[in-house]
Amino acid sequence: MDYKKIYEEWTSNTFFSEEVRNELLAIKDDENEIKERFYADLEFGTAGLRGVIGAGINRMNNYVVAKATQGLANYIIKNKMESKGVAIAFDSRRCSPEFADVAACCLAANGIKAYVFESLRPTPELSFAVRHLGCVAGINITASHNPPEYNGYKVYWEDGAQITPPHDKGIMDEVKAINVTDAKSISKQEAMEKGLYQIIGKEVDDVYIGELKKLVIHQDCIDKYGKDIKIVYTPLHGTGNIPARRILKEIGFENVYVVPEQELPDGEFPTVSYPNPEAAEAFTLALKLAKEKDADLVLATDPDADRLGVYVKDKQGEYHCLTGNMSGSLLADYEISQIKETKGLPADGALIKSIVTTNLVNNMADYYGIKLIEVLTGFKFIGQKMLEFETKHTGTYLFGFEESYGCLIGTHARDKDAIVATMALCEAAAYFKSKDMTLWDAMIELYEKFGYHMDKIETLTFKGIEGLEKIKGIMVKLKENTPSTIAGLKVLKAINYDNDTVIDMETKEVTPTGLPKSNVVYYILENNAWLCVRPSGTEPKIKFYYGVVGESIDDANAKSETFAKSLLQMIDEMV
Repeated sequence: MDYKKIYEEWTSNTFFSEEVRNELLAIKDDENEIKERFYADLEFGTAGLRGVIGAGINRMNNYVVAKATQGLANYIIKNKMESKGVAIAFDSRRCSPEFADVAACCLAANGIKAYVFESLRPTPELSFAVRHLGCVAGINITASHNPPEYNGYKVYWEDGAQITPPHDKGIMDEVKAINVTDAKSISKQEAMEKGLYQIIGKEVDDVYIGELKKLVIHQDCIDKYGKDIKIVYTPLHGTGNIPARRILKEIGFENVYVVPEQELPDGEFPTVSYPNPEAAEAFTLALKLAKEKDADLVLATDPDADRLGVYVKDKQGEYHCLTGNMSGSLLADYEISQIKETKGLPADGALIKSIVTTNLVNNMADYYGIKLIEVLTGFKFIGQKMLEFETKHTGTYLFGFEESYGCLIGTHARDKDAIVATMALCEAAAYFKSKDMTLWDAMIELYEKFGYHMDKIETLTFKGIEGLEKIKGIMVKLKENTPSTIAGLKVLKAINYDNDTVIDMETKEVTPTGLPKSNVVYYILENNAWLCVRPSGTEPKIKFYYGVVGESIDDANAKSETFAKSLLQMIDEMV
């Protein structure tokens, strides 16, 4: 691909707007910037698109969004499903409403009806809307928790989950086959006149919230303690503010305090460097307000409200951060134990987690006598299992989660849902209050029952073309040279999901992984420890997930710190 020729085409062709051409002419003397914007197409991967906003084929802009939508439209038409329509949602980021309209007008030009939310909505509601409206697909304009210069484009299929095989490859092939100038479009007004652009809103909101309310197990506890429990919440300038507050109010929580500086949508995310509830800085303002209000729990949703960050207060008044593994395990145990207590567990009940999620829930599944299913990273694979349960009657979904602060309670959606997680965690707080326990007490009880699992992640960022090569190099080294020990712990099994092998390091026996091909390596270590390495699918990062098990929180933390030091040394040597 001759990036200079493509750059010249974009700066001279009047197909591209004057604004875009001027933006590109302003960098005419910056060779590196031109190369970064035009050396390759912004990759349409299995999660859709995600990239920096700007002009160029390797950036998020109207033309790249239109190209992606034309590819999706071509795939829908080839499969003769154009009569079913596509639902479109967007978040609070820069250009999100504009990208949503570009997509809708492209679909309309192809004779496919677009159902577009009137204003920003959370990801899980889009997932719900696809099935509720009987659509063939869904598009969500969001870059989740990325920094403000990013935006993205997620594609969902008719089951409400992000696209999986064979649809992901089919759509990707269609997108690759066309140029940005091939995308069709008509005006929004014409699309509306033809009945191919329909605005949706309250009618979907009400049904979505209604589905969540059906999932409350202990309304009695909420009725008794909902007036006493104090909750601080921040939507981090994103989509969660209205639905999270609505659901809490409607089920009976009266003391919900929203962080005022972060309440309103703002694509610049001015109060944080990036709006990620996994980051401690995201809670700075919320914890300040929590201490003023003496709040029992502190909650933060990311901009598209599919991830939930949590702090809980103990009986001494200290706030503890719950990682995604901790909050996910706590919610899993609450939901499964209370289903068992109130109506009994189904014989084919299943808990689903990703391979990088804590092994604490492996013990939990054994304890409750339910099936544990592991899938590759990406909630779409949990959604895929849910579809399998639904169509083949091979299981009953009880709970699913990932370590990255995302879970799903119920089957109303097929993606992570921080709105229902917010509701369930507050309900759990009321339930445990009836037992004279805090959520922190419940977490410690969980550790006592299933082991003190400490799971962490180290992330390295490598930007640009050179960065991609470094990430590739690390993965190649790990695949070609399996270490005998990691952090002083013996490697018992080496799993390479790229070539579908599980190698027993002692016997050298090789067995299949049973999961799809993926650029991931996983090491099972002695003393119940583990390490997994994978490049991020949405950012220029490589991630090292690891877990240890201790005799207490202090012991587990000490083991985790020792592991981290050795791991960082190993990474330094590789880089």
